[in-house]
Amino acid sequence: MSEQPLQQACEAKQYTVTSADLPLSCPMPSMALWDAHPKVFLPIAKTGQATCPYCGAVYILKKNEEEEGSPEKYTQQT
Repeated sequence: MSEQPLQQACEAKQYTVTSADLPLSCPMPSMALWDAHPKVFLPIAKTGQATCPYCGAVYILKKNEEEEGSPEKYTQQT
């Protein structure tokens, strides 16, 4: 079984994540850590969006199809 190569940490400005990625941390487990900032956990479940205080990456929680039929889970901040 071949492993997928690790993604470069913090190279994108925006990432879309799913509930399978929770609890969310930056850098994510799929990212190379050798040149990244310290790991920080990001609270994303309530608002559906979080920004890393170290690198500024924005994470957006994508609702999966099962959640589409349920009441709105996230609230927008104004």
